[in-house]
Amino acid sequence: MDHREKVIMSERVVVDPITRIEGHLRVEAQMNGNTIEQAYSSGTMVRGIELIMQGRDPRDAWAFAQRICGVCTLVHGIASVRAVEDALDYKIPKNAEIIRNLMVASQYVHDHVMHFYHLHALDWVDVVSALSADPKATSELAQSVSPHWPKSSPGYFSDMRKKLKGFVEGGQLGIFAKGYWGHPAYKLPPEANLMAVSHYLEALTWQRNVVKLHTIFGGKNPHPNFLVGGVPCPIDLNSDSAINMKRLSQVQDIITEMMTFVEQVYIPDTLTIASYYKEWGKQGEGVGNFLCYGDFPSNGMGDSSSFMIPGGVILNRDLTKVHPVDMSKQDEIQEFVAHSWYDYEGGKEKGLHPYDGETNLNYTGPKPPYKQLDVDESYSWMKSPRWNGQVMETGPLARVLNLYAQGHEQTQELVNMTLKHLDLPVEALFSTLGRTAARTLETKIIGDAMQGWLNDLIINIKAGDTKTFNETQWDPSQWPSEARGVGYMEAPRGALAHWIVIKDSIIDNYQAVVPSTWNAGPRDAKGQAGPYEAALEGTDLHDPKQPIEILRTIHSFDPCIACAVHLTDPDGEEIMKVKVV
Repeated sequence: MDHREKVIMSERVVVDPITRIEGHLRVEAQMNGNTIEQAYSSGTMVRGIELIMQGRDPRDAWAFAQRICGVCTLVHGIASVRAVEDALDYKIPKNAEIIRNLMVASQYVHDHVMHFYHLHALDWVDVVSALSADPKATSELAQSVSPHWPKSSPGYFSDMRKKLKGFVEGGQLGIFAKGYWGHPAYKLPPEANLMAVSHYLEALTWQRNVVKLHTIFGGKNPHPNFLVGGVPCPIDLNSDSAINMKRLSQVQDIITEMMTFVEQVYIPDTLTIASYYKEWGKQGEGVGNFLCYGDFPSNGMGDSSSFMIPGGVILNRDLTKVHPVDMSKQDEIQEFVAHSWYDYEGGKEKGLHPYDGETNLNYTGPKPPYKQLDVDESYSWMKSPRWNGQVMETGPLARVLNLYAQGHEQTQELVNMTLKHLDLPVEALFSTLGRTAARTLETKIIGDAMQGWLNDLIINIKAGDTKTFNETQWDPSQWPSEARGVGYMEAPRGALAHWIVIKDSIIDNYQAVVPSTWNAGPRDAKGQAGPYEAALEGTDLHDPKQPIEILRTIHSFDPCIACAVHLTDPDGEEIMKVKVV
């Protein structure tokens, strides 16, 4: 845990950085006594990827855009190739669509498990308390919540407690350092803490194997390879250098291993931990508006009705009506910079659609290091996206709510089971706890879908269809002189879209509106708070010097600010070159 500087000045609590990875997110909370009256979310590094993209070959855009983030390592690559394909009306083979779905779904499962254990669980799990756990009682607890998971003997938990004790007594907590251990907000008994910490360490080993799916289809991880017009992996059952039955068997093994851990560890742990923190089903609600673009097509991105996750907008927590999202409308989505360190030629009060987006940097904030921001002026390197002028939360909760509201049977069963198990009403979904539970449930939903996609791929191959790339529009001489397109998807953290304008076969404008911009953006020209900011308002802090309550709500969104802010020098030039020999 790498947090964090804490400054209390003029009744304001400052947490900077707030994330355990991909820092550069600062939260300032204006206090009224021990209650957060207003909160302010600030991205503290400058975004420059849009400038880097200009003048490049659109077919190469994915390789640059994908490096926006190393956490969800492939989603920007997918969004980028989809943007170019949309601009050129470029169709991809069925096998390529399935392989992309498998790769994106694998990212979800990997990302959600890693977030829960390594980025969020320690907000609820007291590592030091685990030292006083009884291994026998821990074993009984583990077997009661997950009777089929093999690593649950008293001897196993005794060994894990001994390992943890060695970290503590040696003064080398390492990955567990700088936590608020002993804070009264921690409620788990020692045995639940030891079980969760053990699973934390198990997940580190688990993730090494599941990322191999990306290397099978994309050549490597992180940042697997992609291709405008399809995927770069050929299918040839008689070749050792292509997708063959051995590699497909490996994919099957990976899916099985993924879902065994999800079903026997991740889901039981979520339910167990949540049962001690049910009051968080009433905290961290936020704006109450939820945006989902939709994803996982079965008949191309042009047919949104074929998406496994449907698109839609839910307003004011009303699950009886889902409003449509139309990515072709240029007035639905706009970005505002009234409180951002950017300028628009038409003025800072103006909103711009991403096709017309501008990236004019203008830092007017205090000179670092500083104690607090002037939140009446610009205070973030993130812009403020809006859908029809309204603030939107994106992410797992938005997707699960859309699936639930649109009658997706598995989602309704899982959500209702969870609410019944925790004895909570539907309204608890709109909360810090709801956000965390939704992430777990959609991991099960998307992981289950992977098996169907793999089966479909194998059926296609057995029928003689091995095509993974459409070469018909690869040559730029066939492109129109000007084209524009949008590549959108549901990344693990929420609605992601890349907009591209192509002129004379090169990129003229490129804009990425990402999940953490939707969620972490600052106030707009109307003074509307962003989702992070709104979710913190009204939160009580037990101890402003140890603001674990802020961490719980912000981490429930799974912030990854690398997507929202990027680094370049003033002239857009390369800053560093690393040579591997």
